[in-house]
Amino acid sequence: MCILFVALNTHPQYPLVICANRDEFHHRPTEPAQFWPPERNILAGKDLQAGGSWFGVNKQGQIAGLTNLRVPQKPQQAVRSRGELIVQALSSGSLICPNWLIEHSSDYQPFNLVFGQGTHLYCFNSLSQETVKLDDGCHAISNGALDDIWPKMAKGQQALQQLVLSAQPLDIPSLIKLMQDDTLPQDSELPNTGVGLEWERRLAAIYIRHADYGTRSTSIMLQDTNGTIHFTEVRYDGKGRCLGQQDFHFPITPELPPKCLTETSAN
Repeated sequence: MCILFVALNTHPQYPLVICANRDEFHHRPTEPAQFWPPERNILAGKDLQAGGSWFGVNKQGQIAGLTNLRVPQKPQQAVRSRGELIVQALSSGSLICPNWLIEHSSDYQPFNLVFGQGTHLYCFNSLSQETVKLDDGCHAISNGALDDIWPKMAKGQQALQQLVLSAQPLDIPSLIKLMQDDTLPQDSELPNTGVGLEWERRLAAIYIRHADYGTRSTSIMLQDTNGTIHFTEVRYDGKGRCLGQQDFHFPITPELPPKCLTETSAN
């Protein structure tokens, strides 16, 4: 996952709005968003190579989204797939907690994890080992720190804010269009994350259009004031063509408050 934009308590009908793009190699096998069998409680796309996901929600309204932290100097190690964090965060009856993330973050390559329930969302940064509660308003989470000022983060954050504060009704097509913005900033505006100018350019847009590595899907998730989840996923090929769209609508199912994930439940 490359980038997420979140709006909390800024729209009168939708207190929670999340827009997310997954950037990945196009050859990596993936299943479209669906309710995962056998429980059919988790709604998410599935990475068939490692078995995890990048963004999803469950029927209790728990949410999880993942972005990589760009740290090119960190050596590759035989570590666990970051995508399994989404599965653990959305498993019924469990809740990933900051202490668990601090203890286990070294098992994974660097990441940001957005997690929580409803409008109570948190962002854990595995490098700083900090968990930040998201305030009301609009936020951007990408491959650096929360609400960093990378051009694409600032651009998307401002665009989402304009949409949720507009007098016009909030609709899925407008949010998808926001996430399909492939305009590039000037070289002088690019962050320096150590991957070289060519890759900085390639990764600089909200929507990355490239034959080998680029935006594979857009996910839009809305939670309305009645407690109904609206989830849409649009998938793309290496030429930016739409491969399909899934739309889901379901009411949040109340249950007992989830327990914090423990060592036993994680294994």
